[in-house]
Amino acid sequence: MKYASWTISRLSLIAALIAAAAPLARADVIMDWNAKADAIAAEKQIPPAPHSRALSMMHVAMYEAVNAIDRRYAPYKIALSAERSTSREAAAAVAAHDMLLSIYPDLKSDLQVALSNSLAPIADGESKTAGIALGKEAAVQIIQLRAKDGSNVVETYRPLTTPGAYVPTAVPLFSTTGATTPWVLESGSQFRPGPPPSLDSEVWTKDVNEIREVGGRGSPVRTPEQTTIGRFWFFVGARTYNPIVKQAALAKGMDIVDCARLFALTSMAGNDALVAVFDAKYHYNFWRPITAIRNGDLTSNAATPRDPSWLPLGDTPMHPEYPCAHCISSAAISTVLQTVVGDFGEFSLTSPTAPGVTRKWSRLQDYSDEVANARIWAGFHYRFSTEVGKDMGRKIGALTVATQLRGAEAKAEPSR
Repeated sequence: MKYASWTISRLSLIAALIAAAAPLARADVIMDWNAKADAIAAEKQIPPAPHSRALSMMHVAMYEAVNAIDRRYAPYKIALSAERSTSREAAAAVAAHDMLLSIYPDLKSDLQVALSNSLAPIADGESKTAGIALGKEAAVQIIQLRAKDGSNVVETYRPLTTPGAYVPTAVPLFSTTGATTPWVLESGSQFRPGPPPSLDSEVWTKDVNEIREVGGRGSPVRTPEQTTIGRFWFFVGARTYNPIVKQAALAKGMDIVDCARLFALTSMAGNDALVAVFDAKYHYNFWRPITAIRNGDLTSNAATPRDPSWLPLGDTPMHPEYPCAHCISSAAISTVLQTVVGDFGEFSLTSPTAPGVTRKWSRLQDYSDEVANARIWAGFHYRFSTEVGKDMGRKIGALTVATQLRGAEAKAEPSR
């Protein structure tokens, strides 16, 4: 009797371990489709704002699908339900596929191959069939939810000039992004900062002269390591932080639901960070260092003289300076990760703009601070702009975790 009891207990333990390990082993479906979306963005050279929109839609749809089965967390803004026996992997894969197909219909055959690869390991049957149907419904509802988010508004930026006077003809990027519908914020202006410092202030004088010295293309004071870091972070957009989110999920051994939630939270925060920063950028329309330094004589500030041939380390991004977009994004992602998983050990990143270089950190704060410093060393942003950007990002990240996809105790509360 004792042997039989011990055997039953042992078999029960083994069964429990297998059941626990199964969803964990397939959590890679979330990361696989994230990598697929990033690969599409790289291949098509999709700019950061539309790529961030596509990612957030995809990851929220995947989250809604798998969470409808486990009901572990509160939904975003759609109501789905499914039997516990429904295949989480099938639901996530189909939600991702259908979402990306709606955005990139020209990639139908490629996306179908990716979906087939995701579904192939799943045994045919009612569970898989139910998962496919659930994934389709999640994608349909998120597509409907975001159908009028303002992302298709025609760009009408008006270059400032006088009649007959030539100005550079390149149209700046993302002039309509700040007016698109956020996932978490009430509007793009919710955390809009105060204006940049006046051009006769101590802060302006100090920061513009700092970037003049350390951010110039031939700077004699910028160290070789700072130059490498500046070039490393010419790499922008969600492709810079998705690998870090993946490393966090792997380090914490997340199952498919927690992994889906983490990517949904970071992609929503990342999207809203861009909405907020471009709202502020085009509201203030503040000049970049290359413009300010080459026109230093216009400020009547004797401490910031004109340098007529000054160039930054890299090519200045084509949108207004204030605040720093890279800074707000990295701070928002860092805040979400810090709140949900905490520091998780060493993590790393490579960059196509600094071949052969791998940057490593052991603290999320160090990663966020490096991004901010890199934009100064690159000659793109004043220090005050990086600090303002990081502050905005921290607020957006904190708000995202505090109000979205919360635990079971929050299911009955309306999404804010």
